[in-house]
Amino acid sequence: MENETKFKFPTEVVELPSKGLLYPKDHPLSSGTVELKYMTAKEEDILTNQNYLKDGTVIDKLLKSLIVTKFPYNDLLIGDKNAILISARILGYGKDYTFTYKDELVTIDLSLLNPTYLTADQLSEEELNEFPFKLPHSGNEITFKFLTGHDEKKIDAEIKGLKRVNKGVSPTISTRLKHQILSVNGDDDKKSIREFVDNMLLARDSSALRKHIKNINPDVKMQFVSDDDGKEAIVPMEAGFLWPDTEL
Repeated sequence: MENETKFKFPTEVVELPSKGLLYPKDHPLSSGTVELKYMTAKEEDILTNQNYLKDGTVIDKLLKSLIVTKFPYNDLLIGDKNAILISARILGYGKDYTFTYKDELVTIDLSLLNPTYLTADQLSEEELNEFPFKLPHSGNEITFKFLTGHDEKKIDAEIKGLKRVNKGVSPTISTRLKHQILSVNGDDDKKSIREFVDNMLLARDSSALRKHIKNINPDVKMQFVSDDDGKEAIVPMEAGFLWPDTEL
């Protein structure tokens, strides 16, 4: 009788910034955690796949390969996806990440990046991805949601289409807001929301809204304190983040 050898991959449990509060109770992500396996040679093949690199799908292909928990991948909130990506990098290549900042090499500990967790008292209703905000200058009352992978795919497709029609336009901010805003003064009609964003949303209200969303969005803050000036700066996603030892 032939002996069968079964290999068990080592895994880790990753805590999600959303704590699972925005997923339905019967959804695997409602637990607030995801099981993630360590990178292997298979994942290194994914990271060096030129087709994935060219079409921008390499990160999604990588995470799909690493996530052990079974669920529709695009159900992930973007902030939860970011937390999984950082954990995957730490498990694959370690917590130290070296990048260039102001022409100097800087090394930070990725495990020390601060997550912004969602809390139950922030929810207007259990499992409801809907949050209120009063625009400070116009006084309009809006509701918005945190984006998922499904939303990102629609946004990316719409932006690409708009750029094909008008190559001089960069509609990223307005397009994202059209998908993120759920209602304006109680009106949830999608056409009305699009007209509001295009014609009535003041730039300073747009800025205030985006800042508010960023402050409360369940995510990982990609920031570090610079030794140069003691100020917070954004951690750049250079090639060394996922390809520290690989020549592409």
